[in-house]
Amino acid sequence: MKSGREIEIYPASRLEGHARISIFLDEKGAVKDAFFQILELRGFEEFCKGRLVEEMPRITPRICGVCPWAHHLASAKAADAVYGVEPTEAAKKIREMGYSAFFVHDHLLHFYLLALPDFIPGPRAPPAERNVVGLLNRVGKELGGRLLRAFKYSHEIQEIVGGRSTHPVFCLPGGVSKPIGEDERAKIEEGAKYLLEFSEATLELFKKALLGDDKYSKMILEDKNVNRVNSLAMVGDGDSLSLLSGMLKAVDPEGRTIGLFEPKDYLDHISEHVEPWTYSKFTFLKALGWRGLRDGKGSGVYRVGPLARLNVIEKIPTPKAQGAFEEMFEVLDKPCHSTFAYHWARVIETLYAAERLMELIKDPSITDGDIRNIPGSPRGRGVGAVEAPRGTLIHDYTSNGDGRIRELNLIVPTTHNNSVICMSVRNAARDLIKSGSIDEGLLNEVEMAFRAYDPCLACATHALPGQLPLKVSIFDSRGTLLKEISRP
Repeated sequence: MKSGREIEIYPASRLEGHARISIFLDEKGAVKDAFFQILELRGFEEFCKGRLVEEMPRITPRICGVCPWAHHLASAKAADAVYGVEPTEAAKKIREMGYSAFFVHDHLLHFYLLALPDFIPGPRAPPAERNVVGLLNRVGKELGGRLLRAFKYSHEIQEIVGGRSTHPVFCLPGGVSKPIGEDERAKIEEGAKYLLEFSEATLELFKKALLGDDKYSKMILEDKNVNRVNSLAMVGDGDSLSLLSGMLKAVDPEGRTIGLFEPKDYLDHISEHVEPWTYSKFTFLKALGWRGLRDGKGSGVYRVGPLARLNVIEKIPTPKAQGAFEEMFEVLDKPCHSTFAYHWARVIETLYAAERLMELIKDPSITDGDIRNIPGSPRGRGVGAVEAPRGTLIHDYTSNGDGRIRELNLIVPTTHNNSVICMSVRNAARDLIKSGSIDEGLLNEVEMAFRAYDPCLACATHALPGQLPLKVSIFDSRGTLLKEISRP
């Protein structure tokens, strides 16, 4: 191995954003430590200061083109709170309907385009085959056509409800900007029916192609993929799965409740820690404190996202997803701490969102024209929280007397997950790299550890224009660079 040797990887990592993994070896060539470094500049909160609160739901979706609906809805809920106004029941249902279509789309995108190529054709397949094209060559192009049709329907529904599919503009303080007409209802129902059918087929594909594979089943239970940390998620009535309303609940690695609080009180329970080697912060539970990148009893580190949500809840309020939820935890312990179980949880949530979309579009009140309560004067501070596909998202706005933003804080899912992502990468590197021996396929397996979380680095850092490469740097015990693998 030559010092400073550089190899390019295509495709690099299949995630949104740019980062670097630095791996440090000891004298024997084993992994001493590893770091997942997010290198983009955090700046979005600063240039939102001085903006009108009602503009924020139209500005914050530009943080990311992958999850704009999550920011739109969290921002809208924060604006509702600033103005002290509750949306009408029809408005709440219209918001949830559009969000459900987005949720299906986002989960399907990650599962098929970003995650599944690691398992079909496999993590050690050549990079030219380890992508969605290679996947479809293995499972058949007919699946690709069905997937594109699912994306088409989900985009159409988002556009009908949100005005635009990628950067919605329909939420206003106290409600939404337009009702759903009967002709639109019929079109949405057609798409919802297909999305439900495709979500069911996706779950069956997961069970057959991944759970039916001994290598993947073993992967779920291997120690390298396990981090015993706390879990945090929003819960509805009866500790049910809820994406847009409810309390925030934290459970410890054994599943015991260690926190239950209103989103507006998150600062009493969650704090943020800064490290000098990354632009993304690290969150932790205040009651347990920051003890570094460690798991186990007493650590304040926690997970969010699909696996954390299923760890925290007791039930899913739609029948087919509830059956899948029960089936998952007949196989796995609850709470589950296997990183790769995120993929299983994600397809179950896809089914839930599709079922909920169908329920909402069949609700007669969805076409009710009473879509907005007119807000009063701004009250000062408002907090909005939603469950984004990647986990809990919090928008916290403080306004001055004329309704302009004075202070704001955004805590996004990747920030919540930052600690456990780092630990998962470190565990994978320690298990896979022996005596300094590495190759491209092995490093892709290290990348799989963070890919399961579906991190969104633009959300986590609110990047200003400019791009930085994904780079894996490996150092010996003296800090000498041995090898770099990067993309431009």
